[in-house]
Amino acid sequence: LICVTKEGLDLNHDNEQEETAYQDAKTKTEPLCRLIKEVLGDKIEKAVVSNRLAADSPCVLTTGQWGWSANMERIMKAQALRDATQSSYMTAKKTMEVNPTNSIIVALRDKAETDDKTTVRDLIWLLYDTSLLTSGFSLEEPATFASRIQRLVKLGLSIDVDDDEDEDDVDMDEAPPPLAEDGGNEEGGGGGEEEESAMEQVD
Repeated sequence: LICVTKEGLDLNHDNEQEETAYQDAKTKTEPLCRLIKEVLGDKIEKAVVSNRLAADSPCVLTTGQWGWSANMERIMKAQALRDATQSSYMTAKKTMEVNPTNSIIVALRDKAETDDKTTVRDLIWLLYDTSLLTSGFSLEEPATFASRIQRLVKLGLSIDVDDDEDEDDVDMDEAPPPLAEDGGNEEGGGGGEEEESAMEQVD
């Protein structure tokens, strides 16, 4: 038996034509794998091209052959008696396996060669977060993942994210000024002292 959540699973193609097409797509996708490793850094051990995925799956996270699975990692993180020193070896070393024939990977590969790298980096992080969920891992930073999803929603609705940030800055700049000291009270207070002195003179 072979655990499909581990790395190294190889599914051979049925005919030579499919194998040739896969090898060609693999060669084109290898620069993207290097960029993925550069962006994600220590989050993954490596990024490789894989033939295990279906056409509608862009990528998946696997663990080492002798490492912990995603389920085992969740179990160990949930232990009540664990401490912070155990977190270093309680995290499985992940490998991102990329599907070179998926339309998302193909478009991302072309975008990485031509467009701004900032957008490509955001998409790579989003693919990593979604792969954590689909592969059985737990999200490390749910708030950051939610902000990326909201950013995509704004882009889908043709809302300029930069405009929203500018509006927030304007709102902070246009904050109402602090309340001035009440001069009327001070004047009233001075008038009261004059009235008291006048009453003393009358007495």
